[in-house]
Amino acid sequence: MSDLPSRFADAAQALVGVPFRMFGRSRETGLDCVGLVILALKKAGARADFAEHYTIRQTHIERLLPFAKHAGFALTTGPGRRGDMLLVRPGPAQHHLIIVAGENRFIHAHAGLRKIVEHPGPLAWPVLLHWQLSECEESKIWQP
Repeated sequence: MSDLPSRFADAAQALVGVPFRMFGRSRETGLDCVGLVILALKKAGARADFAEHYTIRQTHIERLLPFAKHAGFALTTGPGRRGDMLLVRPGPAQHHLIIVAGENRFIHAHAGLRKIVEHPGPLAWPVLLHWQLSECEESKIWQP
């Protein structure tokens, strides 16, 4: 069996084409960027959930960031590796999660195209945070 980051990236790639839906949490009804990360983690064999309501535009996301650590991600720097997660800023007061599929390839919930997509880089948005996924024990639902 492959390592958790590879399984996470594989699971995200299997969701390419799934419809976009804000606050979406299922393949059948659609996913947003948080839903994509949660479902890919679960399909990779990790348990993670996110019980907090959030909005598409937020200037203060600090209380939501512990979700990444809770799900087994650790902050890192340098080039993205397959299975990493990035927090980017697509616009003022907007935050978006992206999964690294490989060198200069990224998977994310594209609101404009209304589906999960994989596209080549480089990214057009500034990267605010970069996490790497590590093997971890099963986590419980995260609530701030």
